[in-house]
Amino acid sequence: MSTLLSSLPETVTPSPADTQLAQESSRRLAKILGARKKNVRFRIQPDNEPEEAIAIPMSAFRLLADILTEMASGNAVTLIPIHAELTTQQAADMLNVSRPYLIELLEKGAIPHRKVGTHRRVLAQDVMAYKNKTDQARLQALEELSALDQELGLGY
Repeated sequence: MSTLLSSLPETVTPSPADTQLAQESSRRLAKILGARKKNVRFRIQPDNEPEEAIAIPMSAFRLLADILTEMASGNAVTLIPIHAELTTQQAADMLNVSRPYLIELLEKGAIPHRKVGTHRRVLAQDVMAYKNKTDQARLQALEELSALDQELGLGY
């Protein structure tokens, strides 16, 4: 069963201090990732509270490391479950296109969707699959242009 996101989860844009802290944290977490353990235990200590140890799965640990790496580069991060249903505006925002353009894609069948009354709903995983497919096609076209440039000696 899909969950409709009434609004996308908060996008976290790191401050300069967050970026610096994320750089240090991601470096330290990378060392642990190299050990390839099944689970990881963290010791956390909120301000004015006693220290507590928690265990998290390695898959969540990798995700945390990826988030910190992105933040260390100054990139904004949003975490969206792949099974979530999005509105057309949310899906358009994810693809960085206009809502009318997204609706054209839906009507052409480029991205699967369903209708709830008069509203269209799109799975986040389908939006990401479309994005990956178009990114791959764009990369392939760029490689073909580069090869043609080399073949013709245009020097671009």
